[in-house]
Amino acid sequence: MKITLLGAAGGEVTGSCYHVETRQAGLLVDCGLFQGGQTERLLNVPPLASGAGLLHAVVLTHAHLDHTGRLPLLVQAGFRGPVYATPATIEMTGLILRDAAKIQLQDAERHARHAAPGAEPMPPLYSLAQVEQILRQLKPVPYNEPVPVAPGIRARWVEAGHMLGSASIQLLADDAGTARKVVFSGDLGPANPPILRTAEPFTQADLVFLESTYGDRDHLPFQETVDQFVHLMQAAEKTRGKVLVPTFAVGRAQLLIALLAWSFRTGRLQPLPAFLDSPMAIEAGNIYDRHPELYDEEMLAFLKERPLARDLGTLKMTCTPEESRQINSAPGPCLVMAGSGMCTAGRILHHLRLNLGRPETQVLIAGFQGAGTLGRQLVEGAKTVMIYGESVPVRAQIHTLNGFSAHAGQTDLLRWFAALAPARPRLVLTHGENPQRRALAEKIAARDRITAVLPALQETLTL
Repeated sequence: MKITLLGAAGGEVTGSCYHVETRQAGLLVDCGLFQGGQTERLLNVPPLASGAGLLHAVVLTHAHLDHTGRLPLLVQAGFRGPVYATPATIEMTGLILRDAAKIQLQDAERHARHAAPGAEPMPPLYSLAQVEQILRQLKPVPYNEPVPVAPGIRARWVEAGHMLGSASIQLLADDAGTARKVVFSGDLGPANPPILRTAEPFTQADLVFLESTYGDRDHLPFQETVDQFVHLMQAAEKTRGKVLVPTFAVGRAQLLIALLAWSFRTGRLQPLPAFLDSPMAIEAGNIYDRHPELYDEEMLAFLKERPLARDLGTLKMTCTPEESRQINSAPGPCLVMAGSGMCTAGRILHHLRLNLGRPETQVLIAGFQGAGTLGRQLVEGAKTVMIYGESVPVRAQIHTLNGFSAHAGQTDLLRWFAALAPARPRLVLTHGENPQRRALAEKIAARDRITAVLPALQETLTL
């Protein structure tokens, strides 16, 4: 068995994609988009462009763009096989890929309008038609039951606690008569994540691919982060400023809405105007509503007490561009949640462009910010940033609330791997920048006496 890392390796966090080969089969685990600056964007080429005919299937851990965003490129390469995922992941993948195709087209049109004469065009990576084709190839799978996915390979999905429908995957492979167990953590959520169930570990593996996004540190406890959020909102009430939250449409938006409902219901905050300025997040909320079977007991009890809508009379869902523009004239204090989560595209850019120069503005960064993104620049204290070709001064207050992260911290990652360590698997750390995965490797070496591999992009491992 050979596994080639086609993304999220060599210190890269995005672009997750693993090519698994046995003598009988070829399989991809995830097929994600590289995100960040121009360097990362240049990596978004069709995986296996010359060998898609040897690919039997794709299995998905979850729907985030950095795990699904290159799927339509497989269509360009001629792949027409099945793509297996949990039912909620299938719904979310449709939402995310359609949005990605739309943004790529808008970016291409904007580039064409502003490009110098004779400049190279910047075409979209793929078309909406190619998105629709790959979506027709998605096949639902249950949790916790081995499913045949390719000749000689079965796959089992278990809860990862990262987003709705997310999973870790164990491949059970017949490799020329030898039984192999290979585990892919996918993206793991923190212990006891809000809304969702906690990640479930495997106990048997010959080889483990473990994410390491926050391999060097833990997040603030969730309750402390909630208190910090409430304090910042109370401060905004006094200064009458706007609170801008670059919001991942899937996961973070739904968490913030549930937190607002709880804050209003319990009296921690007085109801104030709030806007969910993201058609994608609104639709993602509808998908959440269709899958209460994936909620934890605390969320189910909260909903049983009364529906969230009864607490959210001041929340406005803004779908159209005109509704979004009207937020510009809305007085503070108010909360504006808009995509994208790393400030790489979407409506948040317009809100930042108009409000970053105001000292009363507060920007709450509530998740990982990839290298090269505008969000990372704000976190690192940039005094000016470029938005749509305009230099924008940063006078707003920037706050990082990593306790809202949907990723496991170091302690959570160690706890998840502890269930596998007695099996003495070979361990590979991916999906983390180099300082983070080195720190996690050192912790595992000290505790479990297992030396982790830190692979490079395009590196092939043989089992």
